[in-house]
Amino acid sequence: QEQLVESGGGLVQPGGSLRLSCEASVNITSTRAMYWFRQAPGKMREYVATVTNSGYIKYADSVKGRFTISRDNAKNTIYLQMNSLKPEDTAVYYCRMGLLMWGKGTLVTVSP
Repeated sequence: QEQLVESGGGLVQPGGSLRLSCEASVNITSTRAMYWFRQAPGKMREYVATVTNSGYIKYADSVKGRFTISRDNAKNTIYLQMNSLKPEDTAVYYCRMGLLMWGKGTLVTVSP
């Protein structure tokens, strides 16, 4: 069964860091784009970042300069390094492979 599994979420204080991982059960080498999204309580799911297999990277303005997306095709995994976390970063973080395959998410809570 094809699936994406996110991990690395948790509780962190403002200003802290977390590194999220998203491991695919399939080979991601031929998948052009991998994404991170997030959904805060009571809000719509929103875009966070993109990484393509050609090295193109894009971020939402809200995370630019604080988050870093990367991918390791050999491990079929993408990552999201999150630094200088703010309470407004609190959300369930989801990865997406291409246009249709979503993971179940990992919860990030930023609180004193």
